[in-house]
Amino acid sequence: MTTSFWDIPNADVIVFMGSNAAENHPIGFKWFMRAKQKGAKLIVVDPRFTRTASKADWWIPFRSGTDISVLGGLINYAISHNKIHRDYVIHNTNAPLLVNPNFKFDEGLFSGWDPNTKTYNQSTWSFQSGPDGQPLKDDTLQDPNSVYQQIKKIYSLYTPEMVSEISGITVADFNKFAEMVCNTGEAGKVALFAYAMGWTQSTHGVQNIRCATLLQMLLGNIGVPGGGIAALRGHANVQGATDLAVVYGDLPGYIGQPTQAHKTLKEFNDKTTPTSGYWVNKPKYVASLLKAWWGDHATKENDFAYSYLPKMGNVPYSHYDIFQSALDGTIHGLMLFGQNPAVGSANASKVQAAMAKLDWMLFADMFMNESGEFWKLDGVNPAEIKTEVFMLPACGPLEKAGSFTNSTRLIQWKHQAIAPLGESRSDGWIVNELGKRLQKLYANSTAKKDEGIKYLTWSYDVPGKPDEYDHEKVLKEMNGYDVKTGKQLANFGLLKDDGSTAAGIWIYTGVFTEEGNKADSRRRDAPNRREGWAEAKADGSAKYLHLDYAFAWPANRRVLYNRASSDPAGKSWGKVPLVWWDAAAGKWTGVDVPDMLPVAPDKVHEATGVPGSSAFIMKPWGMGGIWGPLADGPVPVHYEPIESPVKNALYKQMTNPAARRFNSEFDKLGTPDQFPYVVTTYRLTEHQTSGAMTRTIPFLAEAFARPFVEISRELAQEKGIKNGEWVQVESARGKVKVQAMVTNRLRPYKIAGKLVHQIGLPIHWAPKSGLVQGDIVNSLSPEVLDPTAHIQESKAFLGNISKTTPRGVN
Repeated sequence: MTTSFWDIPNADVIVFMGSNAAENHPIGFKWFMRAKQKGAKLIVVDPRFTRTASKADWWIPFRSGTDISVLGGLINYAISHNKIHRDYVIHNTNAPLLVNPNFKFDEGLFSGWDPNTKTYNQSTWSFQSGPDGQPLKDDTLQDPNSVYQQIKKIYSLYTPEMVSEISGITVADFNKFAEMVCNTGEAGKVALFAYAMGWTQSTHGVQNIRCATLLQMLLGNIGVPGGGIAALRGHANVQGATDLAVVYGDLPGYIGQPTQAHKTLKEFNDKTTPTSGYWVNKPKYVASLLKAWWGDHATKENDFAYSYLPKMGNVPYSHYDIFQSALDGTIHGLMLFGQNPAVGSANASKVQAAMAKLDWMLFADMFMNESGEFWKLDGVNPAEIKTEVFMLPACGPLEKAGSFTNSTRLIQWKHQAIAPLGESRSDGWIVNELGKRLQKLYANSTAKKDEGIKYLTWSYDVPGKPDEYDHEKVLKEMNGYDVKTGKQLANFGLLKDDGSTAAGIWIYTGVFTEEGNKADSRRRDAPNRREGWAEAKADGSAKYLHLDYAFAWPANRRVLYNRASSDPAGKSWGKVPLVWWDAAAGKWTGVDVPDMLPVAPDKVHEATGVPGSSAFIMKPWGMGGIWGPLADGPVPVHYEPIESPVKNALYKQMTNPAARRFNSEFDKLGTPDQFPYVVTTYRLTEHQTSGAMTRTIPFLAEAFARPFVEISRELAQEKGIKNGEWVQVESARGKVKVQAMVTNRLRPYKIAGKLVHQIGLPIHWAPKSGLVQGDIVNSLSPEVLDPTAHIQESKAFLGNISKTTPRGVN
C-alpha cells in the first residue's frame, strides 16, 4: 500500500475495484467514509452490489474477470483526451525512455514468446541506451519507440465501445466514470484506487494491479496526498507475513532468493543488484541478514555463511506447487500454521488428496478444522491414509504479545491480555521450541549440510525462564544492531556489507532502537474535535500522519514516493503539502518522512545515480515503471479468464499465455456449453476465511448459518428457482449444495451478442467441524495460476446451477 489510512481523507475520487472494503476491512473503511464526508466521490466497480457499494456514491456493475479492459479504457481515455499530468509523467516515470525498436505486440502476444516453453524471451522489451550506458529518452514523448507512444498504441483499441462489449458497462456509464477519474490528472486533484482479492485472484492478477498503477502514474496520483494504490490486507498481519517472505521467491525485506545459479554471495549480489536506484545498497541488506541469522559463524571469510542458505532450483515453490509435489510423492512432510487448505485452497479436492499422500503433517491452530481431520471428509477412506497428523493447539491473538503489520505498513505492538487457555501456546513459542529441539538433535553432527541448523542464532528465551519466549528479542533482531557494540540501529542507512551490522529485515530497521520499541508508541498528532484525529491543512502547518503512532516501514514513512508530491524544483504542487525542499535549510522537510535521498532537486545522488528531481528512488534512474516487464508482458493487456463464456474481443490470444496450469487428474477445465455461467467467490464479515473459527463461535455461526449462492432475478426466473430453495452449483471439478438467494445485487450482461449470467458464492463452510456445516465451495474453483504471484483464479470461472434436494438428502 503506497499510502496511509490517515491520508485517504485527502482524496477527491476513490475507486474500489477488486475490493469490498466495508465487508472485509471494516476498521480501515472509516477513513474512506471520512473522505466521503469531506466531499470525495466513492465509486465501486464490482460484479455485485456489495456492502461497500451500499455506502458509495455510484455502483458500476461489470463482468467479473474483465478489470484490465476497464482500466485499459481509462488509460486510453486519459491519453486521447489529454488528461495526463504531463510534467509528472516526464519527470517521474520511464514514459520518455525509448524501447528496443525490435519490440512488437500483435494479437495479444508480445515479441519473444516461445510456445514450447510457454515463456517470454524479454530481450526486445529492453530500453535503448547511449554510449554512456544510460537509457535514451525523448521528453517530448513523440518518438514512436518511447514508452509513452508504445502504450498509446496498445491501449488505443480500448475504446468505450470495446470496454462495453467486453465488460458489460454501458458506453455512457464508462464515459462518465472515465471523466470523473481522469479529471484528477492535474495538480491539486487526486484519485485513489483500493483493491484486494478481487484483483489478485486471477491468472492476470499482478497485471490487474500494474494496470492501475500505470493509470495512476499517468494521472500523477502516486506519492501525492490522497492518492496512490491502497492494497487492502484482509488480516491484521498479512502485510507482515509478506514482508517476512511468505512468498517463496523472497528473503525478508524483498531482497530476492538465491538460486542454484548463484554459487557465491558475490554472484548473487552481482546478478541481482541494480546499477542505479536505491537498490544498489542491496548487498548491505543481504550481509546484515546473514549476520543476524548466523552471528559469529557468518564471517567475511566464509561468505557470511551464504552457503547455509538453501538455493532454489529452476522450479516454482508456490502454495499449489507444494500440494502438487505432495500428490506426486516428492514432499513427505508438511507444517500448517493457521491454515485450512482443505477448505481455503482452490481445487480443494486435489489438496485433500495430496494430504493423504504425506508421511506426516504438523497442524497448529486454535480450533480443529478440516485440514487437521481431512480423513473424515466425504469420499475419503481413513484406512487408505498413511499420514500421521500432529495437532499443536495454538492460542489466539489476545493470549499472546507481538506485532502486527497492517495494510498501511504500520507495525503495531500488542500486549498479552490473558494467559493462553489450556495447553495452547503462541505460534512464536511453538516455532522457538522447534528450533531449540532441532539444534539439540543436530548438536553433535559433523556433516557440512547440518551447519545451517547447528549455527543458527537462536536465543529467544526469557533469561532464567527457558520455557518462556521473548517476543521483543525477535523484533530487536529484525530491527538490527551494531555487531561490535550490540546497540540497536536507528535506521537502515547504517547497515553495511562488511559484517559489522546485523538486521533480520532491513525495511524494519528503526522500529526498535536504543530509544525503545516504537511499534508500541501510541502518541497521536493534535486531534480535531469531530474524529479525534488530526487532519491536513492547505498551508502544510498541520501534522496529520501521526509519526509517533507505531512505526511504518520504511523509515517510518507514511506515504511512499512522497517526493512526487512536489514539482521537480521541490515545490509542493498539490492542494495539501506533504514534503518539500527547504532551500534556506538546504534539506527536504514536510509533514511526512521525505522519500528522497539527501540531495538538492538540481543535483544527482552520486552513489545511486538518482537525480534529486526524481521521485521513485527504488527504481532504476529514479523513474516509476510505466514500462515494467513481468512474466506475462511489459504492460498489462486484456485476457479472458481461463474459463470464460465468450471469446476475447480484442485479440486472437484468448487467455494469458503465460498462466500456469497443472495436469493432474483433478485439474479439469470446463467449457461454456456445459457450464454457461460465470462463478465468483468471496468472503463475509461474519465468517473468517475457511470458517473453522467463526463456524465454532455461536453468535457468528448464527449470523450466517447456511451456505448460499447469490443469483440474479433474471437467472432465477430462467431456471425456475425460488428464494431459499436448495440448488446444486457444479463446475468441471466438483459440485456443492447451497440455498439460493435471489437478489438484485447481481445482474446479467449482454456480451458478444448473448446474455451472460453471474452467480456468487461465499467460501466459508465445510462439512464436518463447527456448529454449522456446508459443502466446500473451493472444490469448484480451478487451480490455474498467475505466472508472477502463482495465485489462483477464483473470482471468475465457469459453473452451472440446478434445483436439487436439501443438503443431507439424496
